[in-house]
Amino acid sequence: MRFNQSEKMEIIRLVEGSEIGVIRTLKELGINKSTFYRWYARYDKYGYDGLTPLDPNRKHFWNQIPPDERQKVVEIALELPELSPRELAHHITDNEGWFISESSVYRILKSRGLITSPTHIVMAAADEFKDKTTRINQMWQTDFTYLKVIGWGWYYLTTILDDYSRYIIAWELCKNMKAGDVQDILDKALAITGLTIDQRPRLLSDNGSCYISGDLKEYLQNEKILHIRGKVHHPQTQGKIERYHRSMKNVIKLDNYYSPGELRSRLAEFIDYYNNKRYQESLDNLTPVDVYLGRSQEILKRRKLTKQLTLKNCRKKYLIDKITSVLLNLYGNL
Repeated sequence: MRFNQSEKMEIIRLVEGSEIGVIRTLKELGINKSTFYRWYARYDKYGYDGLTPLDPNRKHFWNQIPPDERQKVVEIALELPELSPRELAHHITDNEGWFISESSVYRILKSRGLITSPTHIVMAAADEFKDKTTRINQMWQTDFTYLKVIGWGWYYLTTILDDYSRYIIAWELCKNMKAGDVQDILDKALAITGLTIDQRPRLLSDNGSCYISGDLKEYLQNEKILHIRGKVHHPQTQGKIERYHRSMKNVIKLDNYYSPGELRSRLAEFIDYYNNKRYQESLDNLTPVDVYLGRSQEILKRRKLTKQLTLKNCRKKYLIDKITSVLLNLYGNL
């Protein structure tokens, strides 16, 4: 059975995310082991483009990336080392005025030895809330996570994340993890958004003691906020805020903090980056603020136009170079 490019990609993602091992997973899928590793080798070398059916007679000359653009990709990657090849591709399209694919960025950086770790992180489908939102402020996710301040002890970060856009609406660093702290962060989020009583979002949380308290229940009833709690021992229900916590801690915990103010300052810096600069694959490679402020369609339309113009210019340059070469050969022989 022959598989197309997207089917091969889906099989690779299934195997990467499998908990039963590669060999057993491939056996369940009915895929030959050597076939899979051949796909994976080409995927590792060329990215998504490497999964296209091989055609020895097919050649692409017109759309080769010029050396100056390849060098520019490397320069931007060195200036912004925190961006993955996927994020770099969209950063270049949005800010440099020319299109380049994710796989091309990956190949360029890999050839320069700038790819040192896997760039694709796959979340299982079960890690998403089953009733997906369709607009901003339809549902908020909230949770606490803990961070240590040396000499001060543990502090708890509470966050309100918009489910649709993944935008961090409000956050606070607390010394406790109580119902009053939940109420305070919700008051802050409601003040920031200015939502009226008939525009209240649903609130999704886990079953921590602060979220099941009678005081919080009374507060939410007064504010007309419907409270949804995730399944016990199943944090994937709050998958988006759990994923945010993981991304945040991967950066924040690289340093030690000796005062709450120092930690707050670093958190503010990361949240600004997360909201305004971090391209998210699940958001069509937009930033949370783009989605939250309703700029998605405008940006996607502009990207499409940039891609079309870039490809058109590549074809035009290729034809001009080819015609010039023919004329030089023709008149050079007279």
